[in-house]
Amino acid sequence: MKRESAIANHRPTASDPQIDSLNPTRRRVFLTRGVQVAGALAAGGVASAAAAQTRTAESIGAQLPSWMTTEGAPMRTYGQPSKFEEPVKRLVGQPFGKLAPGAGVSFTPLQSLTGTITPNGLHFERHHGGVPEIDPARHKLLIHGLVKKPLAFDVAALLRYPMVSRTYFIECSGNSFRNTLPQAQDVPCGAIHGLLSCSEWTGLPLAVLLNEAGVDAGAKWLLAEGADAAGMSRSIPLSKALDDTLIALYQNGERLRPEQGYPMRLVLPGWEGNMSVKWLHRLKLTDGPTHTRDETSRYTDLMRDGRARQFTFEVGVKSVITQPSGGMTMPGPGLHQLSGLAWSGAGRVTKVEVSADGGATWRDATLQAPVLSKSLTRFHLPWNWNGAPAMLQSRATDEKGNVQESRSAWNAQYSSANRYHNTMIQTWAVNANGSVKNAYA
Repeated sequence: MKRESAIANHRPTASDPQIDSLNPTRRRVFLTRGVQVAGALAAGGVASAAAAQTRTAESIGAQLPSWMTTEGAPMRTYGQPSKFEEPVKRLVGQPFGKLAPGAGVSFTPLQSLTGTITPNGLHFERHHGGVPEIDPARHKLLIHGLVKKPLAFDVAALLRYPMVSRTYFIECSGNSFRNTLPQAQDVPCGAIHGLLSCSEWTGLPLAVLLNEAGVDAGAKWLLAEGADAAGMSRSIPLSKALDDTLIALYQNGERLRPEQGYPMRLVLPGWEGNMSVKWLHRLKLTDGPTHTRDETSRYTDLMRDGRARQFTFEVGVKSVITQPSGGMTMPGPGLHQLSGLAWSGAGRVTKVEVSADGGATWRDATLQAPVLSKSLTRFHLPWNWNGAPAMLQSRATDEKGNVQESRSAWNAQYSSANRYHNTMIQTWAVNANGSVKNAYA
């Protein structure tokens, strides 16, 4: 037994001369003998090993979470987020309170999302007279005015047309208004920049219906009117209507939700969101803009010289770091992944630069594919934080060469009372304790 133990403990290798020198017959004898020895040594421990395995299995079973030991919930007719994601919701603003509860906004929680597509239930909202409950069987779209043949389409008729799908962002022209206030607001990213969302919109080009109606030579604009209680309406240049404007019937593969314009809405890619009229029911072709309430009393830009700029339709190039951002806390020094969103109403984003020192130096971020025109683009950049205070910024450039403006450059153009079309660079101050706050720089 002592000799056998010595052989077992020796653990010979392929290069061991005791093995290499053996002829095939002797090697087989050696291996056979080794197996016999191992079996003899193991025989005495079989019972105790089996008992240990039983105890281990019982211990593991006792530690299993409840969802592994009980049957789960049954199927649902319509899926819902996990209850553990309940905090991920829109921030609702109702400036008139109970006087007009249907007038206001809800902000997309950008800081809680990733990718570029906004879930339907988190797409931002802007309503002037609440959300109407429209019966699609009774709803019609009228095209009239300077056309050769006025036409009316019911929803069923529009659903029979060949459709296209396009991924576009929609941004309210009042987005980021909080950063035009005198003091930086200590609120999450979505509460500042969350009047911005991105979806795949499916429907038919507006040009198809306008061509059927026949556009008169004198028509240069059209009035788009919604069927909500406010009768929200905007003037749209005919050139945009014939270019890339959609009549959307679907959002992210499902029929539009009521708060997004059910049963149909306009989508004007790259233009201020208020022009993508929801609950669309009337298009009137005209020889000039109608100057409606919603394009005169608001959605104009107050300039430093006292004048107001009207019809600034195209959304400027813009970006924001969403992780980390206001209200978050960095877990500690070390390598972190910075992530954010960039967009432009002029087309594709071609570059995003990131600074950790308030704009003194910049590094190019990686743009996540696909990079689509007039859509949100996700960017990333690894950052090795040394634990010292930092000032995080991002700066976007689009395919037309437009570069996102600094805060000082934007303020130099507009009145301090202007709240629209804010494209200034966002600054997040990272403190030594890891807390992140909105800052002006």
